[in-house]
Amino acid sequence: MSKAQDWNLLARDAVTLTAENISRLVKGLPFKAKLALRGLLRMQHGSLAVTLPDGRRLLVEGKKAGPKAALRLNNWNLAHRALTSGTIGVAETYMDGDWDSPDITAFLELFLVNGEAAFSYAHGKGGLGRLFERIRHWMNANTKTGSKRNISAHYDLGNNFYREWLDPSMTYSSALYSTGANDLQSAQNAKYRALAEATGIRAGDHVLEIGCGWGGFAEFAASELNCKVTGLTISREQLAFAQERIRKAGLDDRVEFRFQDYRDEAGLYDRIVSIEMFEAVGEKYWPSYFSKLRQCLKPGGKAGLQIITIKDESFDQYRSNPDFIQKYVFPGGMLPTRNHLAELAGKVELSLVKDFGFGLDYARTLAEWRERFWSVWERIRPMGFDERFKRLWEFYLFYCEAGFRARNIDVRQVVFSRS
Repeated sequence: MSKAQDWNLLARDAVTLTAENISRLVKGLPFKAKLALRGLLRMQHGSLAVTLPDGRRLLVEGKKAGPKAALRLNNWNLAHRALTSGTIGVAETYMDGDWDSPDITAFLELFLVNGEAAFSYAHGKGGLGRLFERIRHWMNANTKTGSKRNISAHYDLGNNFYREWLDPSMTYSSALYSTGANDLQSAQNAKYRALAEATGIRAGDHVLEIGCGWGGFAEFAASELNCKVTGLTISREQLAFAQERIRKAGLDDRVEFRFQDYRDEAGLYDRIVSIEMFEAVGEKYWPSYFSKLRQCLKPGGKAGLQIITIKDESFDQYRSNPDFIQKYVFPGGMLPTRNHLAELAGKVELSLVKDFGFGLDYARTLAEWRERFWSVWERIRPMGFDERFKRLWEFYLFYCEAGFRARNIDVRQVVFSRS
């Protein structure tokens, strides 16, 4: 059965929730449940079919087109935790099995596109809970020591874990499908080529890669473009894998990987590449990152960055309310806006020469990762991961996909030049 058929089936016998009948329909429900259902009446876009813990079905319809989503509540924990802990509460109740949906991406996208209704539901009202999460996020600051700890928390889950569900190139960033690629590996290669071309990498160039991951771009650049690459990482797991892959590819004479913080780099390079690493820098260190770009670029050199950005109008709320991603997936992370990037570059006299967004390609990449993750779960489980981790990782992939589909976040390739 398709997701559309699932939604039609759930909505068919539902009672439409309205301002006129809500008092009768919520009678006897917990206080937080009443608040949550009343909040749904502010939805302007799309539709939500909700199956309550007692089996009743309610339908909430906005006046404008939007995602069609369904939600099945096993208890009222979601209503309580979402109002007190925001997206962290939504995620944790999913991890605990308190709710489910036939299309979780659509459910999360629905709230992202609904402005005020989503605002009160997604960010929570609980003062002490939100204060605790802000303190936790502050303690995850990306000092040199903190950066190593934060990166290890995500990337050192094990090379075997990532190998199971990433494509053979071991690329953990958005692929580029819009150039015509039809499969994940081809789309990842297209992403590498697009960024290299935009950055103007030529044979014989010496390229610095800040955040080299498992070595996918370095191998591409050295083998396809005949240039020299120095890659930096602060993940021991990634370093070992990247060094071995380059040795097997016979590219030792062109590629060097270092276990080193970008702030300690002192060399001069023709080009710099950094793919989805800036998100882990931390807002406090954004100026030092751009200063390092300028310092390490030769005059006339270019830096090509692939970066996830957030909408300007969402940034202040996002900044003051650490979300699920910052607690469970990328501790210490912070997304910039496009305006932040322009301002940071301007302060160090770097000129923007290219800015290209392809957020829907990231949504497709995440959906592909999720399908691959599900297909190999029985091989991942014996590595020491339990059902709660499985639901955490699912929610992470759903949550990010929804953000890109709702255009609350975007992914961009931006190129800066040093005059």
